[in-house]
Amino acid sequence: MKLGMLTACLPQWDLARIAAWAQEAGYRALEVAVWPATGGRDFEAAHLPVADFGPRRAEKTRELFARHGLELSALAYYENNLHPDPTRREEIRTHLKHAIDAAQLLGVPYVGTFVGRDWTKPVADNLAEAERILPELVEYAGERDVKIIIENCVMEGWHPDGYPGNLAYSPELWEWMFSLGLYLNWDPSHLTWIGIDPVETIAPYADRIVHAQAKDVELDPAARNRYGFFGRTDKNGNPWDTGWWRYRVPGLGQVDWRRVVDRLYEHGFTGTLSVEHEDPVWSGDAERVTQGLRIAHRTLRPLLVD
Repeated sequence: MKLGMLTACLPQWDLARIAAWAQEAGYRALEVAVWPATGGRDFEAAHLPVADFGPRRAEKTRELFARHGLELSALAYYENNLHPDPTRREEIRTHLKHAIDAAQLLGVPYVGTFVGRDWTKPVADNLAEAERILPELVEYAGERDVKIIIENCVMEGWHPDGYPGNLAYSPELWEWMFSLGLYLNWDPSHLTWIGIDPVETIAPYADRIVHAQAKDVELDPAARNRYGFFGRTDKNGNPWDTGWWRYRVPGLGQVDWRRVVDRLYEHGFTGTLSVEHEDPVWSGDAERVTQGLRIAHRTLRPLLVD
């Protein structure tokens, strides 16, 4: 198991600077953010221009990673593949294919995204629509020796009422998406706040957990007693503000990382555990973000076997 990090938390830095810092900080892999541009929402970055990517750029990227002793574990483009606007959906589909093409050139086995949701339609209609459009993307990736991995983030901020905006948040939905040929970028933070013990989800789905994200979550039970599970009604213009939980870097929340890592090892996980930094306390500028990444490294590195 390698300890890596998702580059999306440092959108102002270029990939060369991130690679140099990651090597110095003791990280061994990067999950590289490949949005076409930044500004759509927080925690997205454009660290590789996959829409304009050829063999020469791929070779330079491989040289960069080799120089810093890093592995490129996955390309990350977490967008809504069921977006209700057909034009926007096609933009997302096209860019996801660009990411898959770049992964093939780089020899990267995984491209991460979301299933998503059309929030104007019932869940059943969304599942049927996903069954229509996602197999073509899975086939496209498979022809290039790439697997599409889905993060189990709830993405409640994508729904106007704060309900799930990514239909991949529960084991029930994982079993459905596995039937379509998709794999899992497993993240325990999302499971924790929706009431699922993340450790208990590892053994049943170990063969489909090919990449994992390390993000923690801090719960406030007293606030939940006021707002309920679905969070506050008045979100003050911030659709992500539930009022009773927030993401933290590993070690500063409720996830039991010793149990998580132990169970991953027990069931044969040999991939990358990639720190996804969305901690509001250790955010605001690059200095605080990198300090948060160091906290995560100090928490997780002692648990890993060389």
